[in-house]
Amino acid sequence: MVEQLSVFLENESGRLATMCRVLGDAHFNMHALVVADTSEYGVARIICDRPHAARRVLESSGFAVSVTRVIAVGVPDTPGGLADILERLDSAGVNVEYLYCYVRPEGAIAVDIFRVEDPDSATDALQLGGFTLVRAAEIYEPDAA
Repeated sequence: MVEQLSVFLENESGRLATMCRVLGDAHFNMHALVVADTSEYGVARIICDRPHAARRVLESSGFAVSVTRVIAVGVPDTPGGLADILERLDSAGVNVEYLYCYVRPEGAIAVDIFRVEDPDSATDALQLGGFTLVRAAEIYEPDAA
């Protein structure tokens, strides 16, 4: 499993930039970032080096942050790769709460990040389907809580 930061952002000008600056100034490298919003707030989901240390730095700067375990799956960066994973999860009865993807710098492998209701069932289904789960250390520099 991979650990992701979820940062709650007030919907005000400059708040996302401030969050990114706090992480950058503290030398945390972001490997993936997705932002979802509502009219009142946004949620930034981040895969970054040393997520627990990054959480502490963000909290000390006034951000509300949580660390969430998510599943990372490596799949060839070709058409239909994500559909294959989603079909496998669906056939196992696993509901996907949200997902986002990025392509590794070498460009051949996409990493699909999933938040699911039942991580154990999802992991079992994916492994039985021949999919490659990506370990945290393959993406970022892990740390302890």
